[in-house]
Amino acid sequence: MEPTPPQPQEETHTQGNVTTSVSSLTLELSLEERYALVRSVGEECIQDEELRNLLKAKPNPICYDGFEPSGRMHIAQGVLKSINVNKLTQAGCKFIFWVADWFALLNNKLGGDLKKIQTTGKYMIEVWKACGMNMDNVEFLWSSEHISGKGSEYWLRVMDIARRFKLPRIKRCSQIMGRNDEEELFASQIFYPCMQCADIFYLKADICQLGMDQRKVNMLAREYCDEIKLKFKPVILSHYMLEGLKEGQEKMSKSDPESAIFMEDTAEDVRLKIKKAFCPPTVVEKNPCLSYVRHLVFGRFNSFTIERKEADGGNKTYSSYAEVEKDYVEGILHPGDLKPALTRVLNELIEPVRQHFASNPEAKKLLDQVKKFRVTR
Repeated sequence: MEPTPPQPQEETHTQGNVTTSVSSLTLELSLEERYALVRSVGEECIQDEELRNLLKAKPNPICYDGFEPSGRMHIAQGVLKSINVNKLTQAGCKFIFWVADWFALLNNKLGGDLKKIQTTGKYMIEVWKACGMNMDNVEFLWSSEHISGKGSEYWLRVMDIARRFKLPRIKRCSQIMGRNDEEELFASQIFYPCMQCADIFYLKADICQLGMDQRKVNMLAREYCDEIKLKFKPVILSHYMLEGLKEGQEKMSKSDPESAIFMEDTAEDVRLKIKKAFCPPTVVEKNPCLSYVRHLVFGRFNSFTIERKEADGGNKTYSSYAEVEKDYVEGILHPGDLKPALTRVLNELIEPVRQHFASNPEAKKLLDQVKKFRVTR
């Protein structure tokens, strides 16, 4: 009989409003291995040395990301986020998803209908459960429940942030809502950045792990630390924003179905969208197909195979994105060969989600409801 392999021992830690349970197997990773895993998530880190010191001091730091339930989930929110979360929890982090239902209400998403917003939040959680995210050290907290339950603590922080910064500084954060600082805003949208900044302190977040589009409000949190003389600032680890499929789209848009691969798209939907996607030969910059290969394919797999007829050079398997990019720039790899291979892998990534929504009655009901909602900007 083979000896029983060692079983992970669970250690529980409480920090602020969050209880952490982390496997002791995580502790077998060296500091440098943990740092490399965490750092690989971010296109930008503020600051690298602070991140290294944090991981040295805390075996189980708190990471957070907040999301507005505002429509169907695209592949950047689904697959890319699951890849990033799995890296962070493997490195010992506790990941908190702040389900920002009240924020979506403030931002007038889904017509400001809170019931629709909360239904969409439940649907999004179902997607993450199905798409390969390891849920062992992941927690979903609803902003409406927590803000209502601990209002005095939360609102005092919001008010303190609001009184320390002038209106132009707050308006510069409007990008976090998909707005710009020249746009005419509702009063609720002026209040929004102060609340999102307060979230970081309410959750006792060590790492803000959001997209580059959320950078300005995370920097506001660090400025606030200077204002109140708080020594330990949250580390900002901002992930890459996957481009939309059309030319010139800096990121996917839920209101434009042709700009994104959605997590329950059919195999034929994926094929047609990638076939029409912007993908100029030999050009890497702002090429969404290459971005998907880099961040999604090699984020989840160790290799990427191009299938071709022998007369066209035969099949070729790449073991790194750098190899793909080199061949593409040199014209050895053509969009006509790249796109079918990318389509195959994308369908492989989202097939478990399709199956989940087809076989789980509750999940199917949620999806059917969300598909009927009109996405509002």
